[in-house]
Amino acid sequence: MAKAPVEGRVKTRLCPPCTPAEAAVVAEAALSDTLEAVARCRADRRIIALDGEPGPWLPPTFEVLPQRGGRFDERLANAWADAGGDGIQIGMDTPHVGPGVLDGLLDGLDGPGRPAVLGHASDGGWWVIGLAGADPFAVFRGIPVSTPITGQEQERRLRACGFRVVAGPVMQDIDTWADLEEVTELAPGTRTAGVARRLARDVVGRCTPGETESVVA
Repeated sequence: MAKAPVEGRVKTRLCPPCTPAEAAVVAEAALSDTLEAVARCRADRRIIALDGEPGPWLPPTFEVLPQRGGRFDERLANAWADAGGDGIQIGMDTPHVGPGVLDGLLDGLDGPGRPAVLGHASDGGWWVIGLAGADPFAVFRGIPVSTPITGQEQERRLRACGFRVVAGPVMQDIDTWADLEEVTELAPGTRTAGVARRLARDVVGRCTPGETESVVA
């Protein structure tokens, strides 16, 4: 699930201290890192459910599905229904997740019973979900988004649907500049970290003295 990295439509919580144009540059780097990890994992199909138009950041091996629906829970369910089959789903906010992590999550769907993978985000949401043999509308419809309890509610729904939940690692996703700083420290060799380092000097110049403690050096 991704938005095309268009100025003013992505990573708006980075503004301030970033400008909308700078936030879009961060978003494109994060999306590129994520797509590269997906391209290198063992999945048989690689799909992007896209809000917006494809750009040069999109590798040719990906299938593109347009996002459908209004609320995010509807768009999630529709993306799964349009894709069909089993698999895992991530967003564009965890560019530090590599192909080895994705392969391990895919392995989680091969276990006994009726497994579902869920990786909680440190802000209370979730960053990855994996489903096999699921009705996506039963899984996602009505789950609140962007709240401190989104991950808890999603896990509760999976269990109510009869899944055995396989826990993925807890991850920091990128919403704010402080989040970007943490991800840069976790994965300094990513495109996202490189962009953050290039932007840091300009961002420091715009920050008040109390804000500079959370700026990437």
